[in-house]
Amino acid sequence: MGEDVENQKAIQLDILPPPRSTTNGGVGHSSSIFEPQRDLSVASTPTSRRTPEACADAPEKKLTLFAFRLAVIEKAASGLGQIGFIWATVVLLGGFASSLRAKDFWFVTVILLVEGARLYCRSRELEWQHRSTTWVAGDVPLLPFSGWLFVSKSISRLLDLLQILAAASCVALSLMRLCQQDYGEGDMTNERSALNVFYGLALAEALMFFVEKGYCSFLIGYGSLLELVCDECRLGPTGMISVSRFFYDAYSKCVDGSVFEGLKMDLVSFAEELLESDSPDEQLIGARILKSFVGNERFAGYTIRKIGSSTPEIERLVEMLNWKDPAEEEIRRAAAEIVSKLASMKQHALRVSAIPGAMESIASLLYTNSGGTSAERPYEAVQMSAVAKYREDYEFSSFNLLGLLIIKRLARDNDNCWKIGCTRGLLEQIIDLTSAGPELLRNGWALESRIKIVRRALQVVLILVSTTGKVGMNLRRAISEIVYSVSNVRDLLQYGESHLKLQKLGVQILASIAMDEEAREKIGATGGVLALLLAVFFRPRLTGEEHDLCVEAGEALAMLLLESPANCKRLLGQGDEVVGKLVEAFADPVLRVNAGRILFCLCGYSDPVESILLRRAVGCMAPMVLRTVMEEKEKEKLLEVSIGLAFHTLRLSGHKRIKEEIKEEEFAGKLVQILRWYEFPESKVPRMRRFAISLAIALMEEEEEYKEMFGDLGMAEVLKRAAENTSEMECFNVFSGSVGLGRHGTMISSLVERALELISHGSLNR
Repeated sequence: MGEDVENQKAIQLDILPPPRSTTNGGVGHSSSIFEPQRDLSVASTPTSRRTPEACADAPEKKLTLFAFRLAVIEKAASGLGQIGFIWATVVLLGGFASSLRAKDFWFVTVILLVEGARLYCRSRELEWQHRSTTWVAGDVPLLPFSGWLFVSKSISRLLDLLQILAAASCVALSLMRLCQQDYGEGDMTNERSALNVFYGLALAEALMFFVEKGYCSFLIGYGSLLELVCDECRLGPTGMISVSRFFYDAYSKCVDGSVFEGLKMDLVSFAEELLESDSPDEQLIGARILKSFVGNERFAGYTIRKIGSSTPEIERLVEMLNWKDPAEEEIRRAAAEIVSKLASMKQHALRVSAIPGAMESIASLLYTNSGGTSAERPYEAVQMSAVAKYREDYEFSSFNLLGLLIIKRLARDNDNCWKIGCTRGLLEQIIDLTSAGPELLRNGWALESRIKIVRRALQVVLILVSTTGKVGMNLRRAISEIVYSVSNVRDLLQYGESHLKLQKLGVQILASIAMDEEAREKIGATGGVLALLLAVFFRPRLTGEEHDLCVEAGEALAMLLLESPANCKRLLGQGDEVVGKLVEAFADPVLRVNAGRILFCLCGYSDPVESILLRRAVGCMAPMVLRTVMEEKEKEKLLEVSIGLAFHTLRLSGHKRIKEEIKEEEFAGKLVQILRWYEFPESKVPRMRRFAISLAIALMEEEEEYKEMFGDLGMAEVLKRAAENTSEMECFNVFSGSVGLGRHGTMISSLVERALELISHGSLNR
């Protein structure tokens, strides 16, 4: 348990891409749905198996060592008592029964009876000490019909007092006879020696008892050993009960069995045993110990590994998540915290999710006492009947947070995401927790716990909709089909101006859900979403959070417009000033990349009739776009977007507009240079070569002279090298991790063939 901090902090790498961060304004390289990302399915940091020596500095070892020493003294005293009993019965009463004086007979008899009573009290005291760490005073009346209530602690103290009186009596009687030495007259040498041996053994046994009692009282009373161990283990105010119970159990094992038996005990194994008990008090003690240890940096690594390596313990903890009795609230909360710690480590998270019914048990933590009928929330119908008798002060919010935290950590694995999606009603419960209306978002006195629940629920949803592969596709489809998914995010955008983190999560969720074509149309058709995203995108930026939010909103808009004529029409329907603002945003260093993407989608997917409205705007921004293509060298994404916009500038405004702004030879040379720079596909800008080749084709189809210029500049050789290095990632518009979505209709190899064909025609026409 006393493990080095480095071994305890095992770093877990997520299998899923983390939420996107575009603090650089989208200009430099950052995680984006418009570029492929590698799935970091890195194995967890290996953890070594603990040896007994590795746990030698655990605080509870002080208790087990103390119990061992006490047991040695106790067994020595018991050994002397057994020798004394045998000596009295075999030697004295067997050999000298006829000659033994009545006085010594009664002294021997009384000493044997007193010692027997003391040993009996000792064995019973251990049992009552065990009980006293479990029962609460006053809960266990021994004599219900009397005016006195005897409880375990009182009985333990009474037995302890009786032992002291018995030992003191033995000391007094033995010393009295050893001092008097009046064993009779005559030749009684053997009898005298036998009596002296017996009284000496009785005296030694009683003195050993006092040594044990004094040693115990000194370390526990004056030395505060139990309090010291409790503080070192950081068990909190209730930890004394746990430490006392552990000590007396260790002592009992040393006394009842081998003296070395208790040395094998540790608090984690002890707590695991208590969890399996049928006693709620013992379960509570075990849960408290494990909860304290998994939250303690010093002991967390060992504790989590110990629990995680035991499937029965994980099953027990998962079972406790379903306990809805208000009296078991603390046990349930502790179990949830322990499971959340287990889920933070990949190898243990897989074991948790593999437990049958684990997801259903975790889902039970998400119940909210917010009212509503079972018809309104059919996925909560069973839970509502099970918790109908909850106390009014039952802390649903703390269980909601813990349940969401467990799901958030489990969702790092694709298989777990699939299980989450397949668990009946779980997605609906998570979406329900993202609900936040104006009464919450615009209430300055709103409970922080409620805001935290919404934030964590949004984080869980974002992880689920960002999942890669077929699992991610199914989750995005399933979440988009829940009728409250988009409307809850819309409320965040509409009323959450003072909660930028919530808005950012909501915007990222929309962008990820929009990777599904059907969901893209549903989002666009939800009233107010596009308008709210535009408002966020054009919002004044005063802080870093506002900066990031605007960038995320731009990316979400670009994703919603991609290959969606209907959404393009809806956006243009927001007013004639929208396009003008987008043109202005293209000049903003922070917004220009996403503004360019939005304009690219509007130009490429809008209805031909409505495209007329874009011509004037494209004509106005043509100088800026072309200048960026000619001059930009460092900001790769901006260059990629600008080349795409240049293509639409040529398509909508004609070659004359380009001719007015730049020299044709320089522009053609720049395109050839760009293709030389990107001889191989680049994951940061996967559409760079496609846009450059498409623009070159458009120029050659528009003006014959470009065919000759590209031929003279060596474009044919550049294109041939490009054809040899084509990649599948150049065939997609967006990416879910490393999986491409939205395949282009034209392969890049076909574009290369078309460009080479035009160049060859130019050479023939010379």
